[in-house]
Amino acid sequence: MRAAQAPLLTVEHLSMRFGGLLAIDDLSFSAARGEITAIIGPNGAGKTTVFNCITGFYKPSGGRLLLNLSDATPAADQIDRLTTSGARTAAIPGGELFLLERMPDYEIAARAKVARTFQNIRLFAGMTVLENLIVAQHNRLMAASGWTVLGLLGAPQYREAEASALEKAKYWLDKVGLIERADDPAGDLPYGAQRRLEIARAMCTEPTLLCLDEPAAGLNPRESHDLKRFLKSLQVEHATSLLLIEHDMSVVMEISDHIVVLEYGQKISDGPPDHVRNDPKVIAAYLGVEDEEVEEAEAEITQ
Repeated sequence: MRAAQAPLLTVEHLSMRFGGLLAIDDLSFSAARGEITAIIGPNGAGKTTVFNCITGFYKPSGGRLLLNLSDATPAADQIDRLTTSGARTAAIPGGELFLLERMPDYEIAARAKVARTFQNIRLFAGMTVLENLIVAQHNRLMAASGWTVLGLLGAPQYREAEASALEKAKYWLDKVGLIERADDPAGDLPYGAQRRLEIARAMCTEPTLLCLDEPAAGLNPRESHDLKRFLKSLQVEHATSLLLIEHDMSVVMEISDHIVVLEYGQKISDGPPDHVRNDPKVIAAYLGVEDEEVEEAEAEITQ
């Protein structure tokens, strides 16, 4: 699939400095449209920093983050013109190109259609479960109101948008098994249900790229199994492209099409699960063996 069409996301020579600390060092990889791409690595490898750069929470120190919302492969000169123009976006046949490193986080979410969840759940705990999904559609509702008081006045276009938002919220509540708790405060849900609700809220924005930061963290084995099925359904039934950070290797290896492995901010492996699983550098990163042992293992593989 990846060879058949242009990548959805292309990360080129990404770097991120915090003072004298180089958190991300010359990172390049791509995420294909319609696939699940996982970013893994030991604690402190820089995974969340990559997410924060992609979603606009950090402005990268260097590099390019190209999001292609077109089925067409952009020509090199189109990308060059966008890069040298100082613009954030460019129209191409079939869609748009976005340079995410030039965009604030709210534009990345609203225009580039990149949604994310966080390591620490960030629901509106005092709102109901249903309200959390309605508020995710705030921009669409405000646009239907003309960014004025038309909603309060009951304008027909706003009523239609409101009904559509309610139906979409109910659909996703049903998908994550929370329709019966629609009127409960989100903060009253068990931990695993809050995780599912956070993903459902992100899906209400109709993302082109859904970034999930450790969605299986804190889940028991049954909840982790259900999560794997749900994430695969997003890919298969909704053609959602997923970018995933995860420490649970059972989740990563079972559902990912493509895995990028980081260590100390650098990429040490990049490929399908079978390749990454057997890469001596990846094994060394997780087991903490010496460099000499990695070289010995690589030599044995090549013999």
